Amino acid sequence: MKLDDADLVTQPRSSKGTTPRGDDSHNNVRSAHMSPLEKWFVRRILSVLGKPDIYIALSDNTKIHICDELPTTGMHISDRRTLWRFIRNPGLYFGEEYSAGRIQVEGNLLEFLLAIFENRPRLHENNRLGRYLLQGARRRNRNTVARAQDNIYHHYDVGNEFYKLWLDEELVYTCAYYPDAAATLEQAQFAKLDYVCRKLELQPGQTVIEAGCGWGGLARHMAKHYGVKVKAYNVSHAQVSEARLRCKQQRLDDLVEFIEDDYRNISGTCDVFVSVGMLEHVGTANYQTLGDIIDNCLTEQGCGLIHSIGQNQSMPMNPWLVKHIFPGGYTPTLSEMMEVLEPRGFSVLDVENLGMHYARTLRDWLARFDQHEAAIHDMFDAEFVRAWRLYLAGSIANFTSGDLNLFQILFTRAAHKKHMPMNRAHLYCDNENPNKDSKAWKRATS
Repeated sequence: MKLDDADLVTQPRSSKGTTPRGDDSHNNVRSAHMSPLEKWFVRRILSVLGKPDIYIALSDNTKIHICDELPTTGMHISDRRTLWRFIRNPGLYFGEEYSAGRIQVEGNLLEFLLAIFENRPRLHENNRLGRYLLQGARRRNRNTVARAQDNIYHHYDVGNEFYKLWLDEELVYTCAYYPDAAATLEQAQFAKLDYVCRKLELQPGQTVIEAGCGWGGLARHMAKHYGVKVKAYNVSHAQVSEARLRCKQQRLDDLVEFIEDDYRNISGTCDVFVSVGMLEHVGTANYQTLGDIIDNCLTEQGCGLIHSIGQNQSMPMNPWLVKHIFPGGYTPTLSEMMEVLEPRGFSVLDVENLGMHYARTLRDWLARFDQHEAAIHDMFDAEFVRAWRLYLAGSIANFTSGDLNLFQILFTRAAHKKHMPMNRAHLYCDNENPNKDSKAWKRATS
């Protein structure tokens, strides 16, 4: 799942009466006066960012901005060394210095974030300085089996109890689907799971292979509500253990098998292949391998669905995010996603962008995260809290601004295309009465 460019977030909160972490080496380089060169660099960064309506306050209390009047929100850099790290690489060091408490954001969180993301210019190839400042150097992502397992452990094996504090009851850590503006997170995640199942037109007795199953919410939903048999793969030990426990509690063992293994070791055949939130961890260098896996396991009459965060332009993920939150992550463009399917002759039946649903999902996650801040701090520390708030809030801004998308791609073999529905009516309403809400939504809200 990618959440890129989480560049700027809220003013850090001290925990248990402590101040944000600093050290003597930083305090010793405080300056009563910033040089003209330093101020020029700050103005240059604001210009590259698209002249957003924010200010940058330096340690001598100088507030630098490009807009006509002093903005209501901005960021404060505590000392000269922090300033030069920020100048050197804003995409990396803003996150590190914010997490450490040496950069603070003054004013409203979302106003500040949206001022950055909604005013940011599109970064074309000829804007090399802008690309470097915001994204870092371009690297080809090669996630080997061993490296992929380490990357997943870094993010997903930090503890099931942590995720239980702010995800929904089924621990679905992917974009929800909100059929109604008043839907709760639980209702929206149920609706998303059922939406995927209806797109795939699951039938009792079918066999399904799921690549990257998280805590098993989709696998259990498919088995419980559609009567299919599922083999679900995941390299996260913590997630697989929890998924197996819940499967046993719900007495679905005869229909669902959770396999702690890499997607590259998938074997056997299936009627349906599904991957929700895994492609962001695969890396473009492995798209051919993933395509071969799908081609080898899918029956001639089979179909599949890939659900992944995507971006408008092919750019590296934010370097702070890759280093501290999602190592090995990359969010593809829609054309890059096609590299999985087109070389094998798969026929794309439907592409839907649910990006605004992800913005809403993230808002719900962040609200719950903030509600449980004290418990999360006790599990980890204040720096962890600030870093994850940065990641979640920055992601909200990225989806809201439209730089990130959430693509669901439905595909099949070309010979099977003639059997697909002529419209999307089966996704939104009962076949018996198109004026009524879907059965899934009734179940979710009952």
